[in-house]
Amino acid sequence: MKAFLILEDGNVFEGESIGSSKTIVSEIVFNTSMTGYLEVLTDPSYAGQAVVMTYPLIGNYGICYEDMEAAKPVQKGFIVREISRRASNFRNEATIEEFLIKYDITGIQGIDTRALTKILREKGTMNGMITTDENYVLEEVLEEIRKYKVVDAVKSVTCTEKRFYEGQGKKVALLDLGTKYNIEKNLVKRGCQVTVYPAFTKAEEILADNPDGIMLSNGPGDPKECVEIIEQIKILFDSNVPIFAICLGHQLLALATGADTEKMKYGHRGGNHPVKDLETGHVYISSQNHGYVVKEDSINKDIAKPGFINVNDKTIEGLRYHNKPVFTVQFHPEACPGPRDSEFLFDEFIKMMEVGK
Repeated sequence: MKAFLILEDGNVFEGESIGSSKTIVSEIVFNTSMTGYLEVLTDPSYAGQAVVMTYPLIGNYGICYEDMEAAKPVQKGFIVREISRRASNFRNEATIEEFLIKYDITGIQGIDTRALTKILREKGTMNGMITTDENYVLEEVLEEIRKYKVVDAVKSVTCTEKRFYEGQGKKVALLDLGTKYNIEKNLVKRGCQVTVYPAFTKAEEILADNPDGIMLSNGPGDPKECVEIIEQIKILFDSNVPIFAICLGHQLLALATGADTEKMKYGHRGGNHPVKDLETGHVYISSQNHGYVVKEDSINKDIAKPGFINVNDKTIEGLRYHNKPVFTVQFHPEACPGPRDSEFLFDEFIKMMEVGK
């Protein structure tokens, strides 16, 4: 079946439908990872978006459900040059086509993803539509596409009730802004007792459980929309309980302490982004997935200082807070997909909790 990807600038790509055939409108972003497509598909940070995979062949090792980063995928669309009809992997349980159909994800293959990525790099992230309707009227669908906006992103992905992981070590409160399972796994394998809280949980409830540390997870959407959550994070910050924040959590803590964020032209999404630790000078290859960034000139130097920067574009990749047991990173130390160069940051968090509140 024919399918069409229509961008808000009027560009149209014709390809073949994969997965669901329903029409979707979403934000279109690209990811440069060569592997890890299942983790990309199930990363809650992609809520409201359709992902272009820049690597040309996707799906050749199939699907292993154990590798999912959330209970179900939330992204609206999947765009590839070529999908693999067969999978070769001893862990394989399904083809990627079967996965897309199972979770009703609209997809398109057979388009020039290199040309599409160049458009997104030159013009910036934009909205688009994937449809199998050959009788669409361009002027009418462009109006619909341009009106689209990702809203209530965190609300759409956060858990609805608390969940617990047993452990003999430190008690960690994980605020689920759209967390990936591997954040939880990294804490559990270090012996932590982990309680996962819905994103809109009041700070008083979290602090009443007397955690040794607080984790603010990754998540989707514009951080400035999370007004209620930011107010609660202010209280958590003032409590002096050790805090480690990743991605959206990093942005929200920055906003809570007076800094500002802005939307990037096309964001960082992939498993090959170099970040420099400004304390040691070491450079780590990191996994990233974000479209917003903390503005360096908005950081109050009496409150925090940059901890990491992106080697490519010099954007802020982390903050270390003065006189507080608090640090944050924009990238993903839990990876999946991607390199695990910076997984040691979880150990740093454990040490910070051992020192005490």
